[in-house]
Amino acid sequence: MKAEIITIGDELLIGQVIDTNSAWLGQQLSLLGISLYQRTACGDSKEQILACLHDAELRSDIIILTGGLGPTKDDITKKTLCEYFNTNLVTDEKVLAWVTHIFQMRKMPMLDINLQQALIPSNSKTLWNRSGTAPGIWFDVNNKIFISLPGVPFEMKVIFDEEVIPLLKQKFELPTIYHRTLQTCSIGESFLAEKIKDIENNLPSYIKLAYLPSVGTVRLRLSAHGDNKEKLIHEVSQICNQFYERIGEYIYGEDNDNLSEVVGKLLKEKNKTLATAESCTGGFIAHQITSIAGSSSYYKGSIISYDNKIKTLELNVSDVILKNDGAVSEACVKQMAQTILNKFDVDYAIATSGIAGPDGGSEEKPVGTVWIAIANKNEIIAKKYNMGDNRERTILRTSLMALDMLRKMIL
Repeated sequence: MKAEIITIGDELLIGQVIDTNSAWLGQQLSLLGISLYQRTACGDSKEQILACLHDAELRSDIIILTGGLGPTKDDITKKTLCEYFNTNLVTDEKVLAWVTHIFQMRKMPMLDINLQQALIPSNSKTLWNRSGTAPGIWFDVNNKIFISLPGVPFEMKVIFDEEVIPLLKQKFELPTIYHRTLQTCSIGESFLAEKIKDIENNLPSYIKLAYLPSVGTVRLRLSAHGDNKEKLIHEVSQICNQFYERIGEYIYGEDNDNLSEVVGKLLKEKNKTLATAESCTGGFIAHQITSIAGSSSYYKGSIISYDNKIKTLELNVSDVILKNDGAVSEACVKQMAQTILNKFDVDYAIATSGIAGPDGGSEEKPVGTVWIAIANKNEIIAKKYNMGDNRERTILRTSLMALDMLRKMIL
């Protein structure tokens, strides 16, 4: 069973809009046991769309289009589908009533252009869109399924979940694919692979391991294919247990776990509080922590001491430390962490100081040099890292490393 995704829109080709729809659809198809064969982006051109449809029909069983279902002139997907399937547009009375209701509810005038949202190819099935005015469209032609969805992500997702998935399960006998992902931090991909190479080499042929690295983290995704889902879940669970025994200190969560959320849950469970003192990260750690709902119960605040004067005035970093060791030093971050711990009267503190770049480095302290300190009432741990020469990645890596150091201290 092979599927193909065609995303439509000039804005995608010129990079004005990032295509997140394909990534999400690929995940959902994989969970259904449907292999994604190809992803294609094309512009708002009838010729391009027709060519993409023709090629996709030759290769795949399920073709999913997103975009071009709006009411404006550049939204040509419905008319192009009519030409491809040699049909015409007809009014779907249920959709028309829904569109009319939406405009009345919003106290907005109904324009003729909006009425076009209720036009559907006569030989298709309407996919209900409870989140907007543009319905999805389902064609079943020569045992090939063509699905056209709005490009607006939240509308597309609702239609796919509520309309498309049930129809696909009804139409096809789908195989079983089971995924489980372990989230790791504070270790590089190659070092991780070396530590678990014997486990990976002994995996059965129907279970595959994928390494999915991103800045500061590596995801280990196990994918099992077979007929007996319970058996696959059991086998994958046994393999994950081996990973936990071997590399458990680096695993902070599973599947879609967020490191900030994981740390927040630990603090909540233990009824502990946290504050931060940031220099090179400029408040990014505070941002990550406070992006989690309910963080006010454990996070008390931050001092962003970007200037050395603030380190001295607010965090008690002495002139002697700044002169002899410098702002990017073990002594500096330890003092920052100790002061913020006492000043905010919290159980844990994070402090960071470093050279994010692209300039400001030296032979002794090159760009990317970062010191991180984690403190509680009994101890302060400080570590030095080189995060590389990219400013954005240095800030992100430092934030993730600091949160992971805190996670380990709490545990």
